[in-house]
Amino acid sequence: MAARPYQQMVFINLAVQDVELSKKFFSEVGYGINPQFSDDETVCVSVSDTIALMLLQEEKFARFAVKPVSDSARSTQALICLSAESRRQVDELTERALAAGGSPAGEPSDLGFMYGRSFLDPDGHHFEVMWMDQNAVQG
Repeated sequence: MAARPYQQMVFINLAVQDVELSKKFFSEVGYGINPQFSDDETVCVSVSDTIALMLLQEEKFARFAVKPVSDSARSTQALICLSAESRRQVDELTERALAAGGSPAGEPSDLGFMYGRSFLDPDGHHFEVMWMDQNAVQG
């Protein structure tokens, strides 16, 4: 039996003001919480088997950072893009985020072969949700 190929993981670490609010928000959006890597200062949001959001209380985040922590409510530190299986899934995920307390981050983008919407989480982190027609991308 061949060994399973290594699956590299991605951990996106973000500073948050309120860990419990972030936990509630991302749970309501539809993501699971990994209690093994969560505590009073951190919540681990499972985006997929290989991608996790590590949401750290700002003071804890600052202990790992070598530069000052930016204020995500006032400046953009990253655009985090999440893929979706369909246009409908883009709308569903974005609508769940808005219903859970997120806010819109611009108008929907529709290029025919690619469709996307965006939202800001309660801390102002910018998330893009997009679908691409794989047939158009391949060729």
